[in-house]
Formats: sequence, structure tokens, C-alpha cells
Amino acid sequence: MKTLFLVRHAKSSWDLAPLNDFGRSLNERGKKDAPAMAQRLLNKNINIDVFISSPAKRAKKTAELFCNIYKKDKEQIVFIPSLYHASLPTFFEVVEQLNDNYNSVAMFSHNPGITEFVNQLVEGVKIDNMPTCGVFAIKTNITKWKDFSMSKKELLLFDYPKAE
Repeated sequence: MKTLFLVRHAKSSWDLAPLNDFGRSLNERGKKDAPAMAQRLLNKNINIDVFISSPAKRAKKTAELFCNIYKKDKEQIVFIPSLYHASLPTFFEVVEQLNDNYNSVAMFSHNPGITEFVNQLVEGVKIDNMPTCGVFAIKTNITKWKDFSMSKKELLLFDYPKAE
């Protein structure tokens, strides 16, 4: 059994308009939402083996805030450059190359790709727009991540900051 938690980065700041997209940081709401969402997962006794993230500043910081709540070393976050504005095929490729020792993976990325990806995973489940710091989790009965795309997936949870 493998579990994948897809997390859109928390709310980012537009205060420094000239800053390029890759370097945008989290705003105050994002800095509150990320640890709150991580705590919600932890309160459900959800274990996460590895945190994987786009290296863009806002995704990286969201992943770090999740690590803080999970008491994991943020130096252990795996950064995958292709998760920055990833396309649908890229998401599948990244998942299918995951180490099979990881049973529970949290992956931090961006719209529009993350919304497109989650909408391909569970039959009959469609989301108009993955909210900032939203968590979409699925489980699938596989032992090897390379079998992910062809496997039947089941929605485990969909949660986001304003859902409470």
C-alpha cells in the first residue's frame, strides 16, 4: 500500500512585485496555514516517510513548515526541480521514480499542474482549483511506485485551510 499526499504551496506574497515567480515567499496567512495543515494530518496519526518539493521558495518553505510540525529535519526534503510548474506527465514521472522504501510521500508543488494531476487520480473526483495549502491524499494498493499510473487509486482525504 502506498499513500501520496499532494500539497499545493501555501499562500504566497506579491509584496515584492519585481521579484521573479520562483523567488516569491509565503505571506503571513501562508506561514500560519502550512503548520496548521500539517498539524491536521498529524492529529489523524498520518505518518509521512519523505517530503518532496519543488525548489521554488514558496513550495520549499511550505515543505519546511510541514517538517517542523512532523519533527523531521528539513535538510531531508528532496527537491525536484521539475516540480516547479510541472506538467501532468512530469507528475506521473516523478511519482513513478520514487524509492519503493517510501510508503507515504508528501509532494509540494504548484498550480495549474497540481490541480490537473489530482483530477486524473480518482475516478469521479474533480476539483475546480486546488486551494493554496490544500492537501489531496490518495492511497493505492501497490508495492512499487513504478506501477502508480496504472493502479486503482482511492481518495483518502481532501482538506484545505478554509475547510474548517
